[in-house]
Amino acid sequence: MGAGHERTVRIKKNIIYSFVIKGASVLISYLLIPLTIGYLDKLQYGIWVTIISLVAWINTFDIGLGNGLRNKLAHSLALGEKENIKKYVSTTYAILFLISAAIFLAFFVGGSFFNWNQLLSVPASINYSIWPIIIITLGTFCMQFALQPINSVLTATHDPFKSSLILLLCQVLTLVSVFALTQFTNSNLTLLVIAASCSPVVIFLLANVYLFSTSLKDFAPRFKYVDFGSAKSLVNLGGAFFFIQIGALILYQTDNIVIAKTIGLQYVTVFNVGYKYFSILIILFSIILTPYWSAFTDAYAKNDMDWIKGALKKLRKLWIYVTVGALVLCAVSGPLYRLWVGSAVVVPISLSVALAVNISVQTWQVIHAYMLNGVGKLRVQLILLVVTGVLNIPLSIVLIKYCGIQGTVIANIIMLLIMDIAFTYQCRLIMRGEAKGIWAK
Repeated sequence: MGAGHERTVRIKKNIIYSFVIKGASVLISYLLIPLTIGYLDKLQYGIWVTIISLVAWINTFDIGLGNGLRNKLAHSLALGEKENIKKYVSTTYAILFLISAAIFLAFFVGGSFFNWNQLLSVPASINYSIWPIIIITLGTFCMQFALQPINSVLTATHDPFKSSLILLLCQVLTLVSVFALTQFTNSNLTLLVIAASCSPVVIFLLANVYLFSTSLKDFAPRFKYVDFGSAKSLVNLGGAFFFIQIGALILYQTDNIVIAKTIGLQYVTVFNVGYKYFSILIILFSIILTPYWSAFTDAYAKNDMDWIKGALKKLRKLWIYVTVGALVLCAVSGPLYRLWVGSAVVVPISLSVALAVNISVQTWQVIHAYMLNGVGKLRVQLILLVVTGVLNIPLSIVLIKYCGIQGTVIANIIMLLIMDIAFTYQCRLIMRGEAKGIWAK
């Protein structure tokens, strides 16, 4: 009972801190959109967002090591396995450094043979090659990729609010940099990419140096602790997370690319303004949910099923408030869009309705996915995310043609509903101790 109470206290502390930090982060992210669209234009902003969606695939190449590290650390901390902690952290950093270098070299060489303007359907009115912009974005993403295991360490040690603080500082520096561009330069997509891409790298580098020199000194990566033999257990667990990440990326990150190729880059901006508007609920919900992942791992390692049942019950009640919040945002979306981005972008009400429904089904799915991730039961999630992710692309194309821009959101909703049913059933089996076969893996 004492351990469960202590676990709950840590979660509450992280939620309180994260609300303050994320509140500032959300404000900055919403300021950045009109500032960036004003500096560029709707078309160039659409290009930038599409490139980000493309490069975001880099995160999958950690072969699930980030999430595998999170689970392994939380489990080792629960059982007091200090030597394993040092090996897991050092080995993860070493592997991700090698992977990031290989990705950049491979893409730099292979990508130079393609016409990226043509591949991304960039209109002829954009009279410059976007390849240098892609390379800058790729290079900075690779550097950030090699530095971001610090987030997994902070989450595993039950301090996810510090991870949120790092991301806030990234956004602050990005906002300052982009504002400086608007004051001292004319519209220039290359300069914007440099400012927006380099800012997170600087902050992540400073965060790694500072934290591993102070509060996380005992966890600091060292060459002598790199053990590629221990990588097997990380990769075995991380491999499942890797394919889950692939499925999630196909499901969530292909929307921009599908829209760009199907109806045009300018609609990518419309979709992203609507998506960003409703994402406030996802952001707020994630503040509460993030500490639960490692808490579920800790509770499962100690066989504290009563705490897991209670936590899941609370999160399901919270889901009701999120759903009501989505409906309220939809009802007042028109005037709030105009207040936020003016007349530069018009978001149709049909898209807002679809996004509101999507928020509801997505948050229900995430609740149960977090529990399954925490207890390490990943097989059903892996299969469904990969299958639905692949099916989502052709379904999105068909529905966009018949329903317009909101067709891609409707496709997401259909896929998420399938996962909602399966994940809810699996969680129920696990809590009752009745999970067998694939449901127990």
